Amino acid sequence: MLKDQLQNKINSKTKPLGALGLLEEIALQVGLIQQTTAPFIARPTIMVFAADHGIAETGLVNPYPQSVTAQMVLNFLNGGAAINVFTQMNRLQLIVVDAGVNANLSHLEQPNFIQAKQGMGTVNYLTAPAMSMDLALSCIKKGKELVTVVAKDGTNCIGFGEMGIGNTSSAALIMHAITGTPLAECVGRGTGSNDDQLNTKINTLEKVASLHQLNSLRHEPLLLLSAVGGFEIAMMVGAYLAAASEKMVIVVDGFIATAALLIAAQIESTVMNNCIFAHCSNEQGHASMLQFLKAKPLLNIGLRLGEGTGAALAIPLIESAVSFLNQMASFEQAGVSTASE
Repeated sequence: MLKDQLQNKINSKTKPLGALGLLEEIALQVGLIQQTTAPFIARPTIMVFAADHGIAETGLVNPYPQSVTAQMVLNFLNGGAAINVFTQMNRLQLIVVDAGVNANLSHLEQPNFIQAKQGMGTVNYLTAPAMSMDLALSCIKKGKELVTVVAKDGTNCIGFGEMGIGNTSSAALIMHAITGTPLAECVGRGTGSNDDQLNTKINTLEKVASLHQLNSLRHEPLLLLSAVGGFEIAMMVGAYLAAASEKMVIVVDGFIATAALLIAAQIESTVMNNCIFAHCSNEQGHASMLQFLKAKPLLNIGLRLGEGTGAALAIPLIESAVSFLNQMASFEQAGVSTASE
């Protein structure tokens, strides 16, 4: 049985049993994902989805203007963001996707920029569903297509990031609906809210939850997505589903990326088998989200930036896990006595 073969290979390395901690669990998981005792990581990629949210135009849930989304996309493409630094340092491919930014970006032609705009941001979900069911399905389909392309190019390890002013609000609403956690415990400061802004944000989202009857949508992931999701979150849902189907190692980033995974796992629970959780975000609610998913994050260093930065930092640890499995000597190869000898 493959699991036993992998565990025996891990245990035979020149170290005490379990001495490499989570790296041993990762090595086992990657081997099971790839169905081999000699797994490898090829062309690791971070795919960042960007989109705007209609609620952001009200200023009720975010201190920064909606225009920051488009400005940050330009920053990604100019190489000036944290995700650029970390992907370059760790030799990761970076792909930026316009899933629905409220700006005309059609003039941008960088090779790592994909124009997949589903609209100029979602509808303000204080008054109506964020998107139609057709748009939600279109986003999921596009996310699947984008991941299938990079899989054909040889990528077998992928992390997803996001950019969208107001998207912590969508993530909090999704968390509340699926996990049943009280909304006030799901809502964090997002991009720098002060105490008064945070209280306004919570009160606003309570109205949204009531309007769309989110308590009844736990097992209706597509309805939930259309009610309060963003185009970037919906596209990420499709990306998760395709990555699992392609037998990729999926590196889960922070609060918003995990919210998208909550929906993907409602659609297809086996997607979880492929997921390695990069970190526990400092954004309120993420730790509870991870507990709900029974996930063990690799890092806990106070990140709450998004962009896929946590995933970019965690991929070298996954590569390290695979490397020790393949390259570290066994007791027999090294001529080292085992505890029983």
